[in-house]
Amino acid sequence: MLNRNDLHDYQNRAIDTIITQPKCALWLDMGLGKTVSTLTAATDLLDSLTVNKILIVAPLRVANNTWHNELANWEHLKGLTYSICTGTEKKRISALHRDVDLYIINRENIKWLVEYYGKKWPFDMIVIDESSSFKSAASQRFKALRKVLPYVDRVVELTGTPTSNGLMDLWAQMYLLDFGERLGRNMTAYKGRFFESDYMGYKYTPRKGSDKIIYGLIDDLCITMLAEDYLELPKRIELRVPVQLPPKLAKEYETLEKEFIATINDEEIEALNAATLAGKLLQFCNGAVYTDEHKNWTELHDLKIKALQDIVEDNPDENILVAYNYKTDLIRLQKAFPDAVVLDKAGECIATWNDGKIKMLLAHPASAGHGLNLQHGGSMIVWFGLNWSLELVQQFNARLYRQGQTKPVRIVSIVADGCIDDTVQQAIAGKAKTQSDLLNALKVK
Repeated sequence: MLNRNDLHDYQNRAIDTIITQPKCALWLDMGLGKTVSTLTAATDLLDSLTVNKILIVAPLRVANNTWHNELANWEHLKGLTYSICTGTEKKRISALHRDVDLYIINRENIKWLVEYYGKKWPFDMIVIDESSSFKSAASQRFKALRKVLPYVDRVVELTGTPTSNGLMDLWAQMYLLDFGERLGRNMTAYKGRFFESDYMGYKYTPRKGSDKIIYGLIDDLCITMLAEDYLELPKRIELRVPVQLPPKLAKEYETLEKEFIATINDEEIEALNAATLAGKLLQFCNGAVYTDEHKNWTELHDLKIKALQDIVEDNPDENILVAYNYKTDLIRLQKAFPDAVVLDKAGECIATWNDGKIKMLLAHPASAGHGLNLQHGGSMIVWFGLNWSLELVQQFNARLYRQGQTKPVRIVSIVADGCIDDTVQQAIAGKAKTQSDLLNALKVK
C-alpha cells in the first residue's frame, strides 16, 4: 500500500491548491493523479474541520468504481468513509442517510439530488469530476448545481479536457466557481464580449486576442499540468489504416452526401438535416446505416471488419481495446469476433482485462472515456468508428496511455479514405490545438 510520502511534488502542489483556494479548477492531464490529490486534500480539510460533508459528482462508471478503489491504494486515505449514491431512488436515499465523509453520485442524478434536499442542502464541499460535462449552460445538471452554490463553501473542478469544443466551453465551468465574476454573468455576455458570430448566429469564433484575455481572467482559479512535463510515459504511436469504398458504394456515398437521400440495398436512406447527414455518413463509413430512427438498419460493407481482422491477425500477442460508435457496430463486431467482451455498465470486466485475460474489449467512448484504469491489460487501441468529440477521443486513448503503462501504446484509426472520416480527424486536430493553447498558457511554471 502506498502512503503520503509516495505522492509526487506536482500532486502535493495540487493538494495545496485545493486547500488554499476554496474555488478552483484542476486541469490536469490524464494519469497525473487528480483523484488521489483531491482525496488527500479532502482528508486534511475534514481533519481540520474546515468541511463537514463532501459531495463527489462523477460519470456513472467512475462513481461506481474509481473513487472508492483509490481509497484502498493509499495508507493515509484509509480513514475516509464513503457512500456510493447511485442506482434506484430507494438505494440513493438509503446511501445518503449514512453518516460518512464522502457521498459519491453520478452526474445524471444531480438534478434529483438538488430537488431532494432543496434549501436543506447538507454538503459544504463539491467535487465535480470531469467538469467538462457541465460545460453547457443550458443543461439540467448545470442549472441544478448553480441553485445550491450559495450553500457551498468549496468547489473543486477536475478535468483534463476543459475546452474540447473550444473556448465557449469555459463559461459554465467558470460560473460554478465564481458566479460569473470573471467571464460574465451569463453566456450571452460572454459571447458578446469575446466572440464573433456568423451571419446566421450559429457559429462563434473568438475575436482576435480574446483568447489571451480569457487566459488572464481565469488564471488565478486554474492550475494546469501536462503529462509530458511530469511523467515518463512510453512511446505513443498513432497509425492510420485506410479502407477504400468500391466504386459502386463510393457513388452511393456521394449521392447521399450531395442529395441527402439515396437508395441502397433497396432501402431508402434519408437525412433530414446536416447533422443527421453527418451521422448517416459516419455509419456508411463503418459499414451499416440505419434506415429509420435507430431501429432498422442495412449492412453495406465489411471493410472495417476485415481491416480489424487483419490487425488482430498481425498482432496475435496483443490485447486490443476497440472503440465503436453505433449499436450496429457492436452487433457486427460481436458477430465477427464472438469471443470479444463488451465493457459492462458496472465495470465488472475491468479486473479481468487488467489481468490480461481478455483479447478484445469492445467499448463505447462515452462509457469508457473517464476514470477507468485499463493500462495493465493491453497497449493497443483501435478506433473502429471515429468520434467528433475531442474529450471522448483524448479520454478514451488515456485509458491505456497513462501512468503505469509499460509498453509503447499504438492507437490505430480505421478510416474510410476520402469520406467524412477524414473530416472528423481534421476537426479533432483543430479542437486539440485550441485546447493545447489554453492549457499551455495556464501551465504551472
